[in-house]
Amino acid sequence: MNKKIIVAIDLNNLNKAIKLVKELKNEVFAFKIGHEFFYNFGLDGYHKIYKICPKIFLDLKLHDIPNTVEKGLQAIFKLKPIFTTIHITGGDDMQKVSVLKKNSKTRILGVTVLTSLDKKQILKYYKEKNINTLVKKFSHYAKVNKLNGLVCSPLEIKAVRKEVGREMILVVPGIRLEKKLYNKKDDQKRVLTPTEAIEFGADYLVIGRPITESKNPLKVIRDINKSIQ
Repeated sequence: MNKKIIVAIDLNNLNKAIKLVKELKNEVFAFKIGHEFFYNFGLDGYHKIYKICPKIFLDLKLHDIPNTVEKGLQAIFKLKPIFTTIHITGGDDMQKVSVLKKNSKTRILGVTVLTSLDKKQILKYYKEKNINTLVKKFSHYAKVNKLNGLVCSPLEIKAVRKEVGREMILVVPGIRLEKKLYNKKDDQKRVLTPTEAIEFGADYLVIGRPITESKNPLKVIRDINKSIQ
């Protein structure tokens, strides 16, 4: 089976996270560790997850001056995640320094526009009416600056693929299941189902709460895997 699901274990309960990783590791491509987990459990928690499954997407979304991001990435590379993230809006120099260490096996993904932002927020903060236009522009800069991949909402997959082709890795959050499986209100605004996102051209799907908050995470992820094969 060609595994495409990255499970986000952004939890404040280390024992629950460890249990989930042990339970799901044979069904996933990788696990995503973000701010909540990393700031709660730090390097010790990271290494405990890594020992169970070394395929980790360390999603810290670096966004700072180039020197600070470069030094931060040097520390991240020592942890050997398969993916990590920077914000494309950090600028050209920040993007360029992020890919200077060619011998690192960690792929650098550029975050386009957060999936929690809707059209109204994007117009307010980016002065752009068309989300696809904005994300395509950011994707173009990431390609020019030789980032390894991109993070975008599923609604922009087609626009991004048209801009960058198939050469860049596309990791897509904002994935939600059918209402019968997951109907809680949340802060994701631009969403699609796993099947739709894969059909549109996503390489990997990041899914957190629909799996981690379900009563039977293993069944949910197996159902997702079956639906996208």
